[in-house]
Amino acid sequence: MFPQGRLFAFPFLGRGRMDVRMNQGHLLLALTLIVCNSQLLVVANSWWSLAMNPIQRPEMYIIGAQPLCSQLTGLSQGQRKLCQLYQDHMVYIGEGAKTGITECQFQFRQRRWNCSTVDNTSVFGRVMQIGSRETAFTYAISAAGVVNAVSRACREGELSTCGCSRAARPKDLPRDWLWGGCGDNVNYGYRFAKEFVDAREREKNYPRGSVEQAHTLMNLQNNEAGRMAVYNLANVACKCHGVSGSCSLKTCWLQLADFRRVGEFLKEKYDSAAAMRIGRKGKLELVNNRFNPPTNEDLVYIDPSPDYCLRNETTGSLGTQGRLCNKTSEGMDGCELMCCGRGYDQFKTYKHERCHCKFHWCCYVKCKRCTSLVDQFVCK
Repeated sequence: MFPQGRLFAFPFLGRGRMDVRMNQGHLLLALTLIVCNSQLLVVANSWWSLAMNPIQRPEMYIIGAQPLCSQLTGLSQGQRKLCQLYQDHMVYIGEGAKTGITECQFQFRQRRWNCSTVDNTSVFGRVMQIGSRETAFTYAISAAGVVNAVSRACREGELSTCGCSRAARPKDLPRDWLWGGCGDNVNYGYRFAKEFVDAREREKNYPRGSVEQAHTLMNLQNNEAGRMAVYNLANVACKCHGVSGSCSLKTCWLQLADFRRVGEFLKEKYDSAAAMRIGRKGKLELVNNRFNPPTNEDLVYIDPSPDYCLRNETTGSLGTQGRLCNKTSEGMDGCELMCCGRGYDQFKTYKHERCHCKFHWCCYVKCKRCTSLVDQFVCK
């Protein structure tokens, strides 16, 4: 029941011998604690940990070395099987997860919850056990990162089971433009990400209508929203051919959108996420029926968000103490909202930046390095 490599100590087992006259009530309590602790550990581990620990490529392993998949932590049983079948994909799953985490931190850099990572195993900590908007965004952007990384790896010839995109020629493409080139294989990236990322959720078998089932359905919905964001934002890119750039001929292919655009799109979905609850039939339903039901491109949540103002070990909130804030802003990055009314401290720091840049023929720009003393504000 416990993850391998962990040692667990209990007060009544560390005395050399256990009192055989321990009453049944104490024994039952001890067994309950064991089960609860193991469940928490299982929840804490996540495939997101692939972003935190460098993954060696399969060809880097020597004969007799420990297999790649047995070294990776946080994988569910189904994900481990996929790892064994597609070992060359694991590097790019890790890259995709890292891309998603980086984008999450950028999008929430001015919010109380700023997508901070807390360790290399659970990555985000206990805060992901709350079915909040923040959890919804994290699942979506992580799944999107995997689609993005795998699709590009296909195009670059890094994976043995896929290659350039085989997407059909767009109907609105001018007739004299060529459809070809080597496009990002978004179709393959979407399908593989769906199999791998959703595997953990699909392995769970909770009672119908339970809170645990609601969390599972929520995660699956948000995973899909993230994948669809990458899929739908992919667009046609073209390159001109001809004498002296005359563009007498164009070759076009399918290309992934810049991931910043995916992050911005999902951030908008975060702001308009739908509040859901689990129904009697074991399906998610709207809390307020006046709103339109979410599509597979929308984010959903089932729990209200904590305020993230104070450090809270129960919710996993890190609080905002010590966070930089903007004294003149009235938005979420402003000191009043960021510091939750606790006030802020002011200090001065040196800022270094490039300045007095000049263009020199030909062809470079030369700048000086300027230093200035600026005010900074941090939450109490």
